[in-house]
Amino acid sequence: MSVIQSLLQEMEQESLTTRKMLSRVPEDKYDWQPHPKSMTLVQLATHVAEMPNWIGMTLNTPELDFAKQPYTPVSIKNGEELMNYFETSLADGRKELAAATPAQLEETWTLRSGDQIFSETSKAVFLRITYSQIVHHRAQLGVYLRLLDIPIPGSYGPSADEH
Repeated sequence: MSVIQSLLQEMEQESLTTRKMLSRVPEDKYDWQPHPKSMTLVQLATHVAEMPNWIGMTLNTPELDFAKQPYTPVSIKNGEELMNYFETSLADGRKELAAATPAQLEETWTLRSGDQIFSETSKAVFLRITYSQIVHHRAQLGVYLRLLDIPIPGSYGPSADEH
């Protein structure tokens, strides 16, 4: 199996859990946050939903510089918009990755804010970092849902709510 095929397979597998998690985000709690330094529930869910877009960005650009491109999340108003946004992001990520070449994966990609470099790796490595970020933020979302007493779906096996 090629690296690209492996990444596509992993994307599909992780999308199942991400979809289940995003589908449980309650609209009436969108503004809730567990701590003043934390994102609101809708901000976090939106970030999880948009992360597959980073695949095309990584493959088709040499870098992301937050100093030149400040982060501007889309505005999500309800669960249907959230799920549609995720499905659109996932389809875009899938399409971009399927069209990628092994040579692209070897190119360098940089994440920075001006002179401050957060990551400078091959595009293949940064795609794995992106996948890790999806899982990381999805886990944060699970904590938010748990604190709101919303049953958590299983990720790699059943959750405590599915016994």
